[in-house]
Amino acid sequence: MVLRRIAYFNTPQHVNFWLRFQSTWSPPTLPRHRYLHTTRAEKKHRAKMASLKGPTKPSADEINLIKADAISFPSVPESREAFARCFDSFGDSKVLLIGDASHGTSEFYSARAEITKYMIEHHGFNIVAAEADWPDAEAVDRYVRRRPWTGTGPPAASVEPVPAAKEAGRDPAFMRFPTWMWRNVEVHDFVEWLRGYNEGTEPHDAVGFYGLDLYSMGASIEAVIGYLDRADPKLAAVARERYGRLLMWAEDPHEYGLETLVTGFEGYEKDVVAMLQDLLSKRLELAAARWDGDEFHSAQQNARLVVDAERYYKSMYFGRDESWNLRDTHMFETLNRILKHRGSDAKAIVWAHNSHIGDARATSMGWSRGELNIGQLCKETYGEQALAIGCGSYTGTVAAASRWGDDMQVMRVNPGMAGSYEELMHATGVRNFVLDLREGRCDGRLREALRKKRLERFIGVIYRPDTERQSHYSMAVLPDQLDGLVWMDETRHVGVLEVHQPPSALETDETWPFGL
Repeated sequence: MVLRRIAYFNTPQHVNFWLRFQSTWSPPTLPRHRYLHTTRAEKKHRAKMASLKGPTKPSADEINLIKADAISFPSVPESREAFARCFDSFGDSKVLLIGDASHGTSEFYSARAEITKYMIEHHGFNIVAAEADWPDAEAVDRYVRRRPWTGTGPPAASVEPVPAAKEAGRDPAFMRFPTWMWRNVEVHDFVEWLRGYNEGTEPHDAVGFYGLDLYSMGASIEAVIGYLDRADPKLAAVARERYGRLLMWAEDPHEYGLETLVTGFEGYEKDVVAMLQDLLSKRLELAAARWDGDEFHSAQQNARLVVDAERYYKSMYFGRDESWNLRDTHMFETLNRILKHRGSDAKAIVWAHNSHIGDARATSMGWSRGELNIGQLCKETYGEQALAIGCGSYTGTVAAASRWGDDMQVMRVNPGMAGSYEELMHATGVRNFVLDLREGRCDGRLREALRKKRLERFIGVIYRPDTERQSHYSMAVLPDQLDGLVWMDETRHVGVLEVHQPPSALETDETWPFGL
């Protein structure tokens, strides 16, 4: 395991420390992640995937096979119902993961929203779980389900321009960099649709909106304390003491992780774990209080998030795979808790990047780097009841930043590289189409043709076209990675609500590759 992010040592103190330290330091042994398989079968699978043939120039046979199975459509806005109906057979799943190839493309968000609406209306899905911060998503959930605010947790918040939210007496949601990832016109339109769809439905029966990510350590600490102030003041005092020292690092938790690295400081893991245990020990008492179960569920989720975030920021300096795996496992376990909370009939749709929702075992992140993701964990847990749909494009524009914390820019997306799935799909000449990649749902010859290893593009919130190959491409085997594909040859950037970004703690490289 190699020490990473040497560029972070950019102050005189850090540089002097590193010069003294580099010759004698060796990284601690971190516990191997409980979801990371090391069985002989898994090693055999990785070797098999790595041995598959590499990319070739698209052949006429491959192009014709794709065209024969592709369901074309003019555009999502022009054919909303017909487009969404292409995925009707996906509606029997328990978990439907819908990904995007970038965090700033309008068509990806619109396609995902239309599929989600269809699944809610026709197949009974009642959970939308996004790659977003829990506290912000809960505020949106309170808005779309019309949950009353009891003084605990965040009040209802909307996805709309700040002046409009303030005028309506609401807080704007998702104000952390990158704001455009969830604060955009496409998400705003879906949130307003969901609020309208839920009208007249009791909150406990309404479709909810939830966050899966773990970057809200400070906000989650404040949320736990705020909940306990009203539910159990004595336990709130304990929470203030246990969280108090960690809260000092909340504005820049990476410094906390760095401190544990360079000084041998053990951190506050014992404190945050003890706080979670105390909260869970009072589960029945607190959940039965005058607040409904949603409030306790949110409080315990915030407490769990603090535990995982504390571990995450300590792990990120010791290897990309460990921190990535901690993050995606947190998202998976959060999803499971939401499903359990909503009952046995609950069905969830996950919104996240393709790198998270596609099966990691079918990409080089899995077979070369030992990384897993929420898509793989869902497949292993729910089997055929977990399906994944990805989105892709060849060129266009994207909303992204050049560096973490920079203002949003509209950038031109380079054409897909030679040897990539993007090149292959573009070669069909079909502008927009859907492919069902499941065995038995498409021509077996097509699945076999697509099982050649090819490059696949992943653009997060950072886009660096000058280093496109190194920064944004990874090898993949598409039919093993995804169950369905939405292809839109040329796409445009999301409709943004603001360009300027609020000050943010440095997150460089932590969501490899480049803000996923």
